[in-house]
Amino acid sequence: MSKVVSSVDNLLVLYEDNHLIIVNKRSGDIVQGDKTGDVPLSEIVKIFLKKKYNKPGAVFLGVTHRLDRPTSGAIIFTKTSKALSRMNRLFLENKVHKTYWAITDKKEISTSGTLTNWLRKNPKNNTSKAYAKAIPNSKKAVLHYQLKYTLERYQLLEIHLETGRHHQIRSQLAAIGYPIKGDLKYGYDRSNRNGGIHLHARSLSFTHPVSQLQINLQAPPPADPIWDVCSNL
Repeated sequence: MSKVVSSVDNLLVLYEDNHLIIVNKRSGDIVQGDKTGDVPLSEIVKIFLKKKYNKPGAVFLGVTHRLDRPTSGAIIFTKTSKALSRMNRLFLENKVHKTYWAITDKKEISTSGTLTNWLRKNPKNNTSKAYAKAIPNSKKAVLHYQLKYTLERYQLLEIHLETGRHHQIRSQLAAIGYPIKGDLKYGYDRSNRNGGIHLHARSLSFTHPVSQLQINLQAPPPADPIWDVCSNL
């Protein structure tokens, strides 16, 4: 039997209009179906829309981008094919600006910086390894970070991606000795109780593909003692 991680009634909708619906993904949700057979977030959103608007037939929902299963935060779906093609173009042209928050152990780090690596994906274990220079089958990855807040044992990094690679933030931070809290796959020494990791897609900013209005929104982090402190920033 498939496991439902999210549910229709407690879906966290951040924004909705005739063309878009943006939700706050929970850690543990998969965006699209995979070999696990678990009900994906895309299907949950379809059911939500069908129920909300009493739609008699199939519901169209376009997936514009993805977040890793253990990651939480803002994710955009489209409700029309027109919006889907235009949002895809915005992502292709890097016109959707995303900010991520990541919690790592408290260590000495520059207050801001840029990480440039070449990532090579290993499909066998679904990881990406970061290298200091280009190697065969690698892709250049660039991110910018800022030390946003320091707690007693942890620190909050705010991250802006210049490129969008597989597990980019997770692998690049791990490569410099700052694996994300709870991320066993990339070297953190213990898991989080909920099986997720402390990586959160905090904000989105883009021009609406149909109305041309400016969309700026923030996704509240999950309820958790560390995120609760950071949420007040």
